[in-house]
Amino acid sequence: MRTANLFLFIAAIGISISFTADKPIGVFQHSQDIGKPKLAGSSIYNASTREYRLLGSGYNIWFARDEFQFLFKKISGDFTVTADFEFEGAGTDPHRKVGWMVRESLTEDAAHISAVAHGDGLTVLQWRVKKGMAMRDPEDEIFSSQKNIQTIQVERKGNAYTMRVAKKGEALQTVGSHRMPDLPTQLFVGLYICSHHPEKVEEAIVRNVQIVQGKL
Repeated sequence: MRTANLFLFIAAIGISISFTADKPIGVFQHSQDIGKPKLAGSSIYNASTREYRLLGSGYNIWFARDEFQFLFKKISGDFTVTADFEFEGAGTDPHRKVGWMVRESLTEDAAHISAVAHGDGLTVLQWRVKKGMAMRDPEDEIFSSQKNIQTIQVERKGNAYTMRVAKKGEALQTVGSHRMPDLPTQLFVGLYICSHHPEKVEEAIVRNVQIVQGKL
């Protein structure tokens, strides 16, 4: 009897966890760590302020595999996503990252394109062309001439992805575009954070999130 009750209790916990994991987080469907970073991350939405708080670890988003915290939803077709990003605290590594991620799957070596704000102010559009390929520097990056930006926007039109950025109070400026013809129509699109340090968890606040599906 005790064994049966224990089984039912564990099953109930499993169901509860499943429902919690699938509960929407703001405008997003789900959050999870990609690539099994050593320290767990999380994503929290404050409905009163409409802010997202991202906490994440991970060695990097580079070479042939990634580790990061991902808050995402599935989107098909063209879209435009925009948000304001702000790191919390001084940080441990100048290469800590926060931004928008567009990803073919949730595997650690998936093809992707992402708009990245680094802890040292560097902002880039970067990508992995195909699953399992190593990302290259600088061949797989487009660098912004502006540093310490606030707003990042990514637009998809067909297989072309364009990044625009802006400092606080300024208009968006186009950084550049890159074509990713092998990415599928339906993609995992969302916010992410990576500490660039396996032993550290970094934090960022994301505000004014806008997701527009279809052409503007």
